Amino acid sequence: MDSLVSISSTLLYTAFVLYLVATFFFGATIRDKRTTDLKNKKNIAGNIGITLSIIGFIAQLGYFITRWVAGGHAPLGNLFEFMTFLGMCIVLAFIIIYFIYKLNVLGLFALPFALIMIAYASMFPTEISPLVPSLQSHWLWIHVSTVSLAQGILAISFVAGLIYLIRQIDQSATSKRTTWLEIVLYTVFLFIGFIVITTVFNLMDYNATFEYVEQNNEVTTDYHLPAIAAPYEGELVTDDVMQPLFETPSWMQGQDAGRQFNTVIWSVITGSIIYGLLRLILRKRIGAAIQPKLKNTKADLLDEVNYRAVAIGFPVFTLGGLIFAAIWAQIAWDRFWGWDPKEVWALITWFFYAAFLHLRLSRGWHGEKSAWLAVIGFAIIMFNLIVVNLVLAGLHSYA
Repeated sequence: MDSLVSISSTLLYTAFVLYLVATFFFGATIRDKRTTDLKNKKNIAGNIGITLSIIGFIAQLGYFITRWVAGGHAPLGNLFEFMTFLGMCIVLAFIIIYFIYKLNVLGLFALPFALIMIAYASMFPTEISPLVPSLQSHWLWIHVSTVSLAQGILAISFVAGLIYLIRQIDQSATSKRTTWLEIVLYTVFLFIGFIVITTVFNLMDYNATFEYVEQNNEVTTDYHLPAIAAPYEGELVTDDVMQPLFETPSWMQGQDAGRQFNTVIWSVITGSIIYGLLRLILRKRIGAAIQPKLKNTKADLLDEVNYRAVAIGFPVFTLGGLIFAAIWAQIAWDRFWGWDPKEVWALITWFFYAAFLHLRLSRGWHGEKSAWLAVIGFAIIMFNLIVVNLVLAGLHSYA
């Protein structure tokens, strides 16, 4: 088993590196097509990028299979496994859509989001542990894998919508549209900040241990970032490390809420610093700096990708997030619906994308309106994955 776990981890790391390298090759494709020679080089870069993406996906699929064999169950039972699988679904959706539309710029934006999901997963425990009774069902992989696939497809809608907005919004003067777009891009930098700060302190092998009481049991938690926020009523037991500045609020629920809240704080600080430094270097908004690189990208094609991704992802989400979820809830808890926070936000997500399609098909919301809806829809998905999982208590808190 240990050897399989080691192989699984190596394959995941390999996939991560390949996605990262592929991103740089896709980045080389957004230069101006002023000469035939340059156009040929861009085609070569794009071919290398998609080849590396496919090899990376195969490596990550190998990670998924070996971890399944090692654990004896589908590796979808906790947030580490779910987020890595979501990253793989984003890459799969990108690969399929790439061969339909041949849009290299999608790789430049989609692969980094897959990398962010995989890196974000690393903040959760990576050990293979036995499933709680509610998860000991074949509906685990049926329900969760279908939801992940749907969210991966909808992520491509978000990517296409974001690229559309960066390309189309007038950046010559500050407006509400440029401000909101910059807020979206700033949020992306917060995730980048998370990756940077966790990587730095992991390389330093930083560790601080706290003891605290959770559900009448005395437990310990290890912080791998200096503690700005300690666990609620927690006591630091490691010497010669930074003392916490304050405690995590008692209303924050979920496993290791203090450590996760501390990670969020560090991500905001680091992401804000990176964003601020980049703004100082560029001396303009991030959207304004990227826009000239996208002028050769066809806006109508981005709009079509945005719509097609929702048209495919919505019925898949309906199947996995509502129908399969209700069946499993009936089996596990003897009721198909219970107003659990996770269930409520899944329903909100479903209603939002249903409204997206209604407005698109019946009211003619194409172009920029459709792009903003795609961005908002994915923000709802991320709220469900992060805030609902980590803050709001419910029957899904074990994940």
